[in-house]
Amino acid sequence: MQSSSELFPVALMSAELRGDLSEDVYRLKPGNSPDGTVELALTRLGLHQQESRRGVPVILLHGSFSNRRFWYSPKGLGLGPYLARAGFDVWIAEMRGHGLSPRNRDYRHNRVADYARYDLPAIAEFVHEQAGQAAHWIGHSLGGIILAAALGGHYLGEERVASAALFGSQISRTYWPLKVPPVEWGGRFLLKRFPALSGPGLKRGPEDEPIGLALETLRWHGLFGRFGEPGRDWWAGLASVTVPVLAVAARADHQDPAWACRKLLEQFGSACREFVCLGKKYGFSDDFGHIEMLVSRPAQTDVWPLAEHWLRHQELPESRQVAQPA
Repeated sequence: MQSSSELFPVALMSAELRGDLSEDVYRLKPGNSPDGTVELALTRLGLHQQESRRGVPVILLHGSFSNRRFWYSPKGLGLGPYLARAGFDVWIAEMRGHGLSPRNRDYRHNRVADYARYDLPAIAEFVHEQAGQAAHWIGHSLGGIILAAALGGHYLGEERVASAALFGSQISRTYWPLKVPPVEWGGRFLLKRFPALSGPGLKRGPEDEPIGLALETLRWHGLFGRFGEPGRDWWAGLASVTVPVLAVAARADHQDPAWACRKLLEQFGSACREFVCLGKKYGFSDDFGHIEMLVSRPAQTDVWPLAEHWLRHQELPESRQVAQPA
């Protein structure tokens, strides 16, 4: 099969019409990481009546235990279709071993460091090749952390990032037991016995997560842990990032609290930084939760238009610029 890219092998796996939307599913094989079996699924959504006029590209990154369906339901609902219908060129990435991306040979060892160092740059280059301009990036939860790691590690060039929006993403919440070395060592010993954490088994979502990612998280939250990898401090690197950044927190999100989401935003060196907390106290219709902030009926009227406004203007509406975290 002829490649859809001059960068590296890319196969167009399917091209379908889904109501008013066109859905193209690509499989990228960048060959840029030590594991040469890595293949990444990338779904493009557009309005099939406007295929000759592509809009501004937006790349969506799902969180842990998730896949493209977080953004795009089989019924054509979600932030992805909403943005496509608003005229954006929407690309939905699936991390290694998630959704339509097959499990790679070293799946159990996959880490945020791999996603940030190898996968996001490959996705960025392919989308730029197709769209001819830098994309806006939106990440939810772990997706936002991966995006922050790629920017803070300077793996993802800022010339490929028009803006970054982080929904429910933070790395500052402290888990005090993990600061006790024997507790961390014990957790590491137990986790190494498993190849993956089961999303369905833990009732966290439809996908599994590789154990390498869990071990990496333990290291971040250990006694001398930091957000980074050996030889590269991602947290410190964020201070020199200049792209426009939006951080969105949810008042009823106890997993990723608002104060921690704001702390991540404030580490960026960007001149354009915006923060909003989704809660009744700040004029929203609901106190949103971690998932509900993007997947719920209230999100369709409160949050999706907010995201669209950010993508068009790189600022919040005036009515939302005074929100503070709880």
